[in-house]
Amino acid sequence: MAEHWATLGVDLHLEPTGPGLRRGLTDALREGVRTGRLAPGTRLPSSRTLAADLGIARNTVADAYADLVAEGWLTARQGSGTRVAMGAPSALSGQRSRRAASPTGPARFRDRSRPHYDLRPGTPDLASFPRTEWLKAARRALAAAPNDALGYGDPRGRPELRTALAGYLSRARGVRADPQRLLICGGFAHALTILGAVLRDRGVHTVAVESYGLDRHRDVLTAAGLRTVPLPFDERGTDPGRLTDTGAGAVLLTPAHQFPMGEPLHPDRRAAVVDWARRTGGLVLEDDYDGEFRYDRQPVGALQGLDPDRVVYLGTASKSLAPGLRLAWAVLPPGLADDLTAARGGLDTCGVLDQLTLAEFLTSGAYDRHVRSSRLRYRRRRDALVAALAERAPEVRATGIAAGLHAVLRLPPGTERSVVRSAAWQGLGLYGLSFFRHPDAVTERLDAVVVGYGTPPDHAWAGALDALCRALP
Repeated sequence: MAEHWATLGVDLHLEPTGPGLRRGLTDALREGVRTGRLAPGTRLPSSRTLAADLGIARNTVADAYADLVAEGWLTARQGSGTRVAMGAPSALSGQRSRRAASPTGPARFRDRSRPHYDLRPGTPDLASFPRTEWLKAARRALAAAPNDALGYGDPRGRPELRTALAGYLSRARGVRADPQRLLICGGFAHALTILGAVLRDRGVHTVAVESYGLDRHRDVLTAAGLRTVPLPFDERGTDPGRLTDTGAGAVLLTPAHQFPMGEPLHPDRRAAVVDWARRTGGLVLEDDYDGEFRYDRQPVGALQGLDPDRVVYLGTASKSLAPGLRLAWAVLPPGLADDLTAARGGLDTCGVLDQLTLAEFLTSGAYDRHVRSSRLRYRRRRDALVAALAERAPEVRATGIAAGLHAVLRLPPGTERSVVRSAAWQGLGLYGLSFFRHPDAVTERLDAVVVGYGTPPDHAWAGALDALCRALP
């Protein structure tokens, strides 16, 4: 037995405990790394060998390995097997490393252990942030800023940015925006948190959401004391037909480019949602998260243009520039502006200098130039993805590719889990479509993965595509 293990990894003393074998094995391996029993660089047994030694299913071991690769505790490469990550902390690292540890891995380690290629959606290419133009805009904005701009400020945000945004959103997204009813927030989740509190205070108990979407947005609403109810989804997008039956007082939608399915809301359904809001007094919360990035035809205009009195328009700089700016905005109906401003608090809590810089960036035309440049770059990546699939994975169909920073790859039935696991072994950060599914959704389950093509820089895109195609069936 010792000679057999010498070629496949070390002899492991593991005692999986807990509510399930997979979780127990994952916890035992993680603890082995954390305590130093499994040193950085140690090659682990193959999943087949460890399964035989422990008397458990091979898939259980493979899943545990994949979980720890995704968390960054282990690395997996073809030809070199599964090893303890070189950056992994251990007992030899001293008390400081042990104090930094947490149940899901130390923060310092997590920062160093991102996937080799990150194809998870939601982040743009940060390497392409327009640093030079941003710095020029910051200098101009600071030089022109009045002294009182450096004070506590209007809780709605700097008037320069609200005015610039109102003009841009009207021109580029068809939003009917009054600077007096435009609120600057510290990111989309911040805006949704304020909205959730106001809706609850107004007697709203339920918010309808899409069957597929970000769980953290649902969590924000739940934390505000609101229940989320999913709406059905089909080839025409989210179906608002059940809105009245849900008893919802508001609905959260991504109508220009549904996240993550990638399709725009059908015109008939856009009209139906607005009609529901008018009949019932409900509110539509429009998340226009990447509305500027449309490739094959003109961008779909904002839903808010159909009825500014019933639609709250929510936008952000996170996809067009960078999430680290923590700048988002809400264009509010007349009857909601005062309540949200009051809920925001008496002070402007967003960085004034970044607000002034973004205002200058918008008015100087630098923002338009950056968006056009980004649109071309992302379109090239999308085209390369489609071409690679056609050549190397013809059974996989890409959908939702007319806009945005991600594509949905439809897979053969029953293969989503294995593809995500294979991607982890290839060093890919990749989410299956089921990750985004509301737990109460009744929509038909689909096997698919959601591939974000915004995060990898240009020089890494070809390698990311190679690894992705190797993981696909």
